[in-house]
Amino acid sequence: MSDNDWQDYSLETQAIRAGQHRTSEGEHSDAIFPTSSYVFDSAKDAFERFSGKVKGNIYSRFTNPTVRAFEQRLAMMEGAERAMATSSGMAAINTVCMGLLSAGDHVVCSRSVFGNSALMFKNIMQKFAIETTFVNLDSISAWQSAIKPNTKFLFLETPSNPLGTLADIKQLADLAHANNALLIVDNVYCTPVLQKPLSLGADLVVHSATKYLDGQGRCVGGAIVGGDKLIEEKLYPILRTAGPTMSPFNAWVFHKGLETLSLRMEKHCQNALDVAQWLEQQDAVEKVHYTGLTSHPQYELAKQQQTGFGGIVSFEVRGGQENAWRVIDATQMISITANLGDVKSMITHPSTTTHGRLSDEERAKAGITDALIRLGVGLESVGDIKADLARGLSKI
Repeated sequence: MSDNDWQDYSLETQAIRAGQHRTSEGEHSDAIFPTSSYVFDSAKDAFERFSGKVKGNIYSRFTNPTVRAFEQRLAMMEGAERAMATSSGMAAINTVCMGLLSAGDHVVCSRSVFGNSALMFKNIMQKFAIETTFVNLDSISAWQSAIKPNTKFLFLETPSNPLGTLADIKQLADLAHANNALLIVDNVYCTPVLQKPLSLGADLVVHSATKYLDGQGRCVGGAIVGGDKLIEEKLYPILRTAGPTMSPFNAWVFHKGLETLSLRMEKHCQNALDVAQWLEQQDAVEKVHYTGLTSHPQYELAKQQQTGFGGIVSFEVRGGQENAWRVIDATQMISITANLGDVKSMITHPSTTTHGRLSDEERAKAGITDALIRLGVGLESVGDIKADLARGLSKI
């Protein structure tokens, strides 16, 4: 079956069947093509492929069958015409910037994005005379006020990292398009299982495949998903020339990871909600941030544009950084690591790790307090997760 034949199937089936092209060997699992180059039938064949007259593999920096299989499967799951894999999630964001921006352009960015995403715009893009205005994610008036005639795109992550603040994607898409700008959404927290930004009007979706798409913390990679014309004309030339390339082995890992994504996200959501509700009852916890809680101010919006609430729970403890570190250090099972999206539960202190390179003022504006702890709820027994957290909270 061709890739288009899977469009009428459910996402769960697409995640297992789309993007597979069996070789003459008839393998049931997906093949890996660990090759840097390809043999052409003739000099003319080589010329036609290099010139673009004929489609085909040229060099694995920008054409590889295993990478392409992952791209096709992810695109199908996001409801997109095309996906383009990159070497990391940050490489995906950098490729978007290099492909869409020029000196003198302007970007409006949520101040609630991943710390390195903010630094990409603030420090690196500024070196190339690209200005960025940071705004509160959930304030449509702030977005509207920040737009300028030279604004090329709006960039956001929803739910946000790590507080779980939401943006109304459709509302922002309408705003961007009314001002001849694009809307780009980082969908790392929800994945296409829980949220499809393109269906709500977004122009591009970026992923850190390192997170939930893999699901087991094995490889680093990223992806950009959207319309074929936009990717082909603006972004693919960056990949081909600058080379932020995903390796075939990593692509194979992510391709296989997508097969279990729906099951994993369902369990992540179930465990995270249980843990979040439990945390709300703990005396040492001052506030819990999770969109699945009815106490969350954007609970109704989350239900409207997501099919689940995700696996990230953040909470603030009494006593600031000292007690936050005490809680983290007292856990025994939960891994102290700044990654997320793994089957293993993970805990970190955002203000001194993922957002540690931001200034005190920038962290304050983003709501990242010294008392905040981020928990990536894994797939272990939820009773064991709560018991481990209780061990930490008992130290306060």
